[in-house]
Amino acid sequence: MKVAVLADTHIPKRAKTLPNAAWEILKTAQVILHAGDVLTKEFLNQLEQVAPLYAVRGNNDIELANLPEILEFNLEGTNFAMIHDSGPKKQRAERMRKRFPKADVVVFGHSHIPINQYEDDLLLFNPGSPTDRRTQPQLTMGLLQLNSGKIEKAEIIPVGPK
Repeated sequence: MKVAVLADTHIPKRAKTLPNAAWEILKTAQVILHAGDVLTKEFLNQLEQVAPLYAVRGNNDIELANLPEILEFNLEGTNFAMIHDSGPKKQRAERMRKRFPKADVVVFGHSHIPINQYEDDLLLFNPGSPTDRRTQPQLTMGLLQLNSGKIEKAEIIPVGPK
């Protein structure tokens, strides 16, 4: 199963839409995850037209108060937890393991800093932002490949210019 991962899209404030490269990746996904700061129901609806969507509320999602702050779910035998703000880098893995003891992967956003790292058996995954790179060299999103309860591949993909 191919899972496309977004966070911090901030549409329409940071961009009118996603870069074409991001849309191309989304079209190949079986599921889309969005870790907050979507901003509008219209953009959520666009994503839902592409593939089943799991989304959490970010600190800028005033219009989307109905989105949950956290989600825990299973895809292809892999346990996911999703939250917008995972807090400071220091002791992040310990905090996330304590908060989500069953998770195989914690997907988060907020910082716009891509993270793809294992801490013991927990994957910490922040796709960065496809519309607002802030201090990062490129616009990014994430892609996970799942197979029978295993994360076969986890990658951060550049979708915009340096």
